[in-house]
Amino acid sequence: MKEKKTIRMSTWNNIVGWSFALPAVLGFLIFNLMPMALSGYYSLCDYNIIGSPSWVGIKNYVVLFSGQEKTFWLSAKATVLYAIMAVPANLIFAFMIALLLNCEMKGRAFFRSLFYLPCILPAVATSFVWLLLMNPDFGLFNTLLELLHLPKSQFFWGRGSVLPSIVFMGIWSTGSTQVIFLAGLQDIPKVYYEALEIDGGNSWHKFWNVTLPMVSSTLFFNLVMGIINALQVFAQAYIITEGGPNNASLFYVYNLWRQAFKYMDMGKASAMAWILFVVVLILTAVVFKTSNKWVYYEGGDEL
Repeated sequence: MKEKKTIRMSTWNNIVGWSFALPAVLGFLIFNLMPMALSGYYSLCDYNIIGSPSWVGIKNYVVLFSGQEKTFWLSAKATVLYAIMAVPANLIFAFMIALLLNCEMKGRAFFRSLFYLPCILPAVATSFVWLLLMNPDFGLFNTLLELLHLPKSQFFWGRGSVLPSIVFMGIWSTGSTQVIFLAGLQDIPKVYYEALEIDGGNSWHKFWNVTLPMVSSTLFFNLVMGIINALQVFAQAYIITEGGPNNASLFYVYNLWRQAFKYMDMGKASAMAWILFVVVLILTAVVFKTSNKWVYYEGGDEL
């Protein structure tokens, strides 16, 4: 009787457990796995959304890699250049602000909220604010440059200045990265700093020998997420530049969206999506592989 009761209880627990997990499992299958499988199939087809997909094999990939679709390599180049500039800039700025917000000062809670505020503002609204600030004719930034007797900039309207302008705009909304860095900084035991002070260490010694190694795991996480987000940049090109001027800000995901919904070439867009997925997977694997050389884990565990 006890064994039967135990079996019934175990079965009931499994039913209850799977009932709670079922919405998440179904959500993953319907909204993640099935779209991925369909996009993999469409990438091997000629499909314009309206008609039925027709099998063409790897033709879409050949067209992309061979340069027959000229915007593919242009968008890849623009995205790589943006990522090279944006990832270090965002990490450095967010880490510096987190260091400041971790200090004992009056109004610390207010400043923490203030620096996080841009993350919760609508992207469209903030984009229009930046458009006004960086307007080459009457924008505030060019007015300040003129007062300082410095050359004006075209910002979003200049081929050479559009990417740095978008990177600068992105730095303003690094509040989430700052919060993660701040959590890592607050997790550092104060005893390490006290021991270093006894040994005669100064502020630089504290930063280099204690702070930086102890937040290396947090830095690792933000680096991975920064790379992924940089390669998937879309909103700035969609809202502000529309890929211009002269395709200088034609980011990869914006080009993917344009192929799918403007030119109605879902097959080519799906192929671009899978190429991006593989590239992100490879870069993430490389970062994970090299993390053992520079990421410190207090428990001694390695990835």
